Amino acid sequence: MLTGMKHLHSTLAIVLLVALVLSIVITLANFLGNKTYNRKISLLGLISAHLQLVVGLLIYFTSPLGLSSFKGENMSNSLSRLYFLEHPLMMIIGITLITIGYSKAKRISDDKKANQTVLIFFILGLIAILSRIPWATWSLFQ
Repeated sequence: MLTGMKHLHSTLAIVLLVALVLSIVITLANFLGNKTYNRKISLLGLISAHLQLVVGLLIYFTSPLGLSSFKGENMSNSLSRLYFLEHPLMMIIGITLITIGYSKAKRISDDKKANQTVLIFFILGLIAILSRIPWATWSLFQ
């Protein structure tokens, strides 16, 4: 079951990256063209990020590499540290930034400001997410 969840997590990562890039590109076009804020496009990025978070947390708490890995020797091993600390922490930070951006933009009545807010927070979230994806072990490349 854990193997299936890991494959789902890898597949959802592609969905998340595509949804975020799509949300950023459409919001940028709306921002530059002085068009209205499209909440549905931002919601696409938000929902895919939260779905990925739920699956990732399920894997983290059911995997033998999860909570039991908080040992001193694992901190000196860069691959172990990536999986049990750096990857989950940066993903949570990235998804938090995406959530903050969507929530702030939802309350802004000025369309240009709402588009700008989504752009800033979604790009920061995407950078945080891209910084700690384990590219070498991603199941898509194997």
